[in-house]
Amino acid sequence: MITIDGSYGEGGGQILRTAVCLSVITQTPVKIINIRANRPNPGIKPQHYTALLLLKQLSQARTEGLEIGSTTLSFYPQDIKSGRYTVDVGTAGSITLICQSILPCVLRISDPLEVIVRGGTDVHWSPSWDYLCSVFLSALQRCGVEVDATLNQRGYYPKGGGEVFLRFSPCKGFQNICFDTPASYDHVKGIVHIGNLPSHVSTRMKHQAVRSLLTNNLQSDISVDMRSTLSSGAGITLWSQNRRGVIGCCELGEKGVPAETVAVKAVARLMEDISCKATVDEHLFDQLLFYLALAKGRSICLVRSISSHAETTMWLLQLFFPSDHLFSIEKYDEFFRVVVEGIG
Repeated sequence: MITIDGSYGEGGGQILRTAVCLSVITQTPVKIINIRANRPNPGIKPQHYTALLLLKQLSQARTEGLEIGSTTLSFYPQDIKSGRYTVDVGTAGSITLICQSILPCVLRISDPLEVIVRGGTDVHWSPSWDYLCSVFLSALQRCGVEVDATLNQRGYYPKGGGEVFLRFSPCKGFQNICFDTPASYDHVKGIVHIGNLPSHVSTRMKHQAVRSLLTNNLQSDISVDMRSTLSSGAGITLWSQNRRGVIGCCELGEKGVPAETVAVKAVARLMEDISCKATVDEHLFDQLLFYLALAKGRSICLVRSISSHAETTMWLLQLFFPSDHLFSIEKYDEFFRVVVEGIG
C-alpha cells in the first residue's frame, strides 16, 4: 500500500482524484491522509465523493473512509468492470473533473465503457465543458485515446442540472507526443455559452472576442450555444491547434462583470500562450502529465509556466513510478521545455 499525504503542495482535491485513479490503473492499494487539510473546509466534498464512488464501482474496490467530510481514505481496487454507469453530484459540482478522474481507466477496459454524469458543466475552478472536448480530448486523441462526448444539458452554479454522456473505447496503451518545436497559431476557434440570460449578452461577448483577436492579427470562428438552464450563466472557451501544439482557455461570466470584459480576459489569456509559442497551455500540461508518464516513449512539451497542480501531479506520479528520469525540465526565456520519459 502507498500512503499519500493529501496536504502536499496545493493540497486540493486533485491529489485525491489522481491518487485513486493511479490506484485503479496500477491495482495498487492506497491510503490518503490529510485530505484537503489546507482548505477552509477539509475533507471529501460532494464532487470528490461522486468521482471516488464511480471509481469504486468501476474497479469493484473495497474502501474505508469513503464519505463526505472524511480526511482519510483507504482504497483497495480490483479489476475494472465495463458497462453503463450513471452518477449525479446532486449540486453544481464539476462534471469535467469527474470525467477527467475516470478517463485513464480506458487502459484497463476490454469493452466500451459508458457513463452519464449529472452536475455542473461550466463552473469555477474547473475546465469548461467546451475546453474538455475541444482542447483536452483533442490532445488525448494524439495519445491514442478515443472518447465520444455528448452534451445533453449545461449546468451552472448553484443548481447544476447539467448532463453529459461519455463513451470510452478500450486503449491498449498511451502514445507519446512530441510538441518540441515552438508553435505559431493563426486561427482561433471558440464557443460562447449562455443560459437563461438575454441574447445580447452572448452577442456582445462574441463580438468583443472577435475584435480583440483581430487586433492581434488572428482570424476566428466563434459560435454561440444558448440554452434554458436551471441557473443563469455564461462564459467563453477559446482554442487553437495545429500539428505542433494545442492551446486553449476558458472564462466564466460573473454577475456585475460586462460580457465584453469576460471576452477580453479570455483573449488575453490565450495570447499569453500564443506570444511565447507554447505547444500546450498551462492547464492542458497539468492534465496531460498522467498520460505522458504512462505513454510509450519520450514526450516533449513547451509550456509557458508550470502550475502548482502540475508540480503536485509530478510528485504523485513519482510515488507510484519512482525514477530520477521521469521528468526533466529546462527553463528558457519564454517557456519551459519538459521531457517526460514514459514508462509504457
